[in-house]
Amino acid sequence: MSFEQLIYDCRNNDRKAQEQLYKLLSQKLYAVCLKYSRNYAEAEDNLQDGFILLFNKIDQYHFKGSFEGWAKRLMINNILQKYRNQGVYELVNDNIIDNNPTVDFDDEDVSLDYLISIIHELPDRYRLVFNLYVMDDYSHKEIAEMLNITIGTSKSNLARARMILKEKIESQQHNRQAVPSIQ
Repeated sequence: MSFEQLIYDCRNNDRKAQEQLYKLLSQKLYAVCLKYSRNYAEAEDNLQDGFILLFNKIDQYHFKGSFEGWAKRLMINNILQKYRNQGVYELVNDNIIDNNPTVDFDDEDVSLDYLISIIHELPDRYRLVFNLYVMDDYSHKEIAEMLNITIGTSKSNLARARMILKEKIESQQHNRQAVPSIQ
């Protein structure tokens, strides 16, 4: 069965086709949900909610661009809508202290697991902007439209997220250097 036929079958509420599409895309879309969720449980909930939405809106996919890209954007927008409804987007001062703080570290000293964990610890509004801008290459204009904030607020939230991450990485490196080695 072709991927196109699978989508048509899903449009006709074919449960086996929906199950097959879920199996094909769930891992990739779970990774997307994990980036935008506070924890694993919330990511799982967002994935399930997102797939329900996907199956309800699958007729809106018109075979222009990749289906996976369409599904990813649908998942992200669904999660962002939940955050909008929860009011996590506080307005902050648009003044930017340091737009692009740099972090000097040896990437061998910072594990991927640690980076992921400190990104998840960011306040929601900072984590969302950071992921949209850094991980998914959205522009500040696009982020501002998606989150219903100003471009300046998007830039400010990104700068603050970077500053928090920089401080945590530098603190971890400092703590490692302060631990005496046992000989």
